[in-house]
Amino acid sequence: MKNIWKEREKALENQFIYEQEKEKIGKMRTAERERQIRELCRNRCPKCGEEIEAVTFRGVPLDRCPGCGGVWLGPNDLKILATKDHRSWFEKWFKAENESSESAA
Repeated sequence: MKNIWKEREKALENQFIYEQEKEKIGKMRTAERERQIRELCRNRCPKCGEEIEAVTFRGVPLDRCPGCGGVWLGPNDLKILATKDHRSWFEKWFKAENESSESAA
């Protein structure tokens, strides 16, 4: 009978170690996947995958996607743009966007 209990104890120990290693491997896979995503998607548009280009609009640096027209602002960039005359630059910005999307269609 001693052998059966020792075998059961050994099996439970092996199961515990297996579960721990499985969890560690899962964490490592997740970390590696996140690292690869950050590395491969750097300076790429999350919507269409085109390379993002840096532009300056009204003295504010922006990142713009030439493919889909997406725009990314820094933390204070929207505040800076909002203090400027919003009617003229908003109208020009969206008018240019509408014209480019209509010409593409």
